[in-house]
Amino acid sequence: MTDQAVERLAQAAGISIEWEDADSTARRVSPESLRLVLSGLGFACDGEAQCRESMAMLGDAAGPSCRVLQAGERIAGLYGAAQLVLEDGTRLDLDLATEPPVTAIGYHRLEWSGGVLPIIVAPPRCVEIAPGTRPWGTAAQIYSLRDEQPFGDFGSLADFVSQARNAGADAVMMSPVHALFTTDPSRYSPYSPSSRHFLNPWFADAGRGWFDDEAGGLIDWQQAVPAKLAALRRLYDAKRDDPGFRSFAAGADAALIGHARFEALHAHFFASTGARGWQDWPEVYRRPDAPAVEQFARDQAGEIDFHLFLQWWTDQSLSRAGDPASGMAIGLVTDLAVGLDPGGSHAWSRGEELMMGIGIGAPPDAFQAAGQNWGITSFSPFALQRLEYAPFIGLIRSAMRHAGGIRIDHALGLRRLWVVPSGAEPLDGAYLRFPEQDILRLIALESHRARALVIGEDLGVVPPGFRDTIAERGLMGMRVLPFERDEAGDFTPSSGWDEQAAAMTSTHDLTPIAGWWQGRDIDWREKLGAAGDREADRTQRATERSSLWQACSDAGVAKGLEPAPDQPEPALDAVIAFAAQAPCELLIVPAEDLFGLDEAPNLPGTVDEHPNWRRRLPDRAEALFARDDVSRRLTLIREARKS
Repeated sequence: MTDQAVERLAQAAGISIEWEDADSTARRVSPESLRLVLSGLGFACDGEAQCRESMAMLGDAAGPSCRVLQAGERIAGLYGAAQLVLEDGTRLDLDLATEPPVTAIGYHRLEWSGGVLPIIVAPPRCVEIAPGTRPWGTAAQIYSLRDEQPFGDFGSLADFVSQARNAGADAVMMSPVHALFTTDPSRYSPYSPSSRHFLNPWFADAGRGWFDDEAGGLIDWQQAVPAKLAALRRLYDAKRDDPGFRSFAAGADAALIGHARFEALHAHFFASTGARGWQDWPEVYRRPDAPAVEQFARDQAGEIDFHLFLQWWTDQSLSRAGDPASGMAIGLVTDLAVGLDPGGSHAWSRGEELMMGIGIGAPPDAFQAAGQNWGITSFSPFALQRLEYAPFIGLIRSAMRHAGGIRIDHALGLRRLWVVPSGAEPLDGAYLRFPEQDILRLIALESHRARALVIGEDLGVVPPGFRDTIAERGLMGMRVLPFERDEAGDFTPSSGWDEQAAAMTSTHDLTPIAGWWQGRDIDWREKLGAAGDREADRTQRATERSSLWQACSDAGVAKGLEPAPDQPEPALDAVIAFAAQAPCELLIVPAEDLFGLDEAPNLPGTVDEHPNWRRRLPDRAEALFARDDVSRRLTLIREARKS
């Protein structure tokens, strides 16, 4: 009986008891795993009495804290006289029983006998690419951009964008710029941020000449970050009285102040005790409203001011980086990470918005048989609804700031996330549903306000109908060449790829095409001692190379015999032309493929074994775009995108 009560509670909380894995095999979550997930979400379930109490708590929260409507939809389920107060202050008298649909886009409120109810009205679709224009762009890891500095920043990005624009690119997709742990150079993964609402000061433009040592092909973050922060402190000393900054600091809201306080506290305790997250601080500092925190803020007002300055100056730097993109059809495309570090700024200052007892990851699939726990968390769906979606709205707005588009990492999370209780294995997780319809409508509304297109990373174990759902809302999916295959494993013609999608040759988690052709990913698996038969892998890769070359030949972009494994350049040219021919509205060729590199920025499943997030481009943007082989690929792209 207790197991049945747990299952009823799980279903009420939006946990999927039954699911299908990557092989379409039916799976069922065990009662033990359900208990772990429910407990991690804050729903006690140790016995039927606790299950009843938790069910009642869910029932109390079931009433809508707001309504998210599509333009042209009625306010259903309410009756009587009311006033709809539009965002601009206009008041409309309503009879809720007979009133016509709401058409005014925006954030409104309904005043009626039941109180005040926020009414959010969204357009049916996101901003979209003009039909027939067929734009293209490239993607760059910001830190990889090359100049005399030890890693790329927004100054480097401005140079890269300028060169890409001159080459005819319409967009530059960039790696995430979320705030990390500013004074801890060991935390450099862009997908494990401290806060997604604020920026990473490492990317602020501090000018030139602040780094004396030679910058190599791999970034030494331990050496580079302290040097960059020292340069930014000198900049702060020179600009702390700048009227623009002083106005910014005076207008800082509670969220920004909380972030600056966290940064100062983290710097203090990381330096003195090595504490990596707020859970390692003395207990009196673990709550943002604690007296000890208030005293620290008074004592360290200068440090908090410095961290406010870092956010201001980093935002100014990002704005300047986008200036050269003004001549592009799209411009900068930012990357919105799926989650954040539970020991970071957001979790400390606004933990009530998050699933603090839960990690997120992925179930077992063809690439990770044991599943994945990414060591990050994300918004609680219950908190989002309770807080009228304000945390999510703020996040989308921050991602679209200074951008012509955003890429939503692991967009499958708009419908469901694989949640893993703290300390448990990924196999002990389950899918947790999110209010997908409301979230997609909010994305569409903010897309129109920012005039920014939206790309959703729809890769992995894609739930049935998900791609159709996001397409209906105007989000573009991603069609990444290595994954576009038929049931036999052969590459499918790019002419059949979805129109409402971004065609891509590879991603930051994949070996670039030149490296794939050579088998560099197989070499890495061998080097790391990964399970499996490397000889069988190489035999399989030979078959895959032939399949890809045949697909390119059938498309008319490859001629002659299949190139040898150690001659990837003809194959790379053919693959880029193959992807460029696709009917997809947008083409993105990552810098690694455009410039013929053979190593991936990131090797999933590794931390220190592979130089993740450390590789730099081989030369400056001006020199790279001027190379003969790059010019040839640019010509292939431009010709294919004209048709």
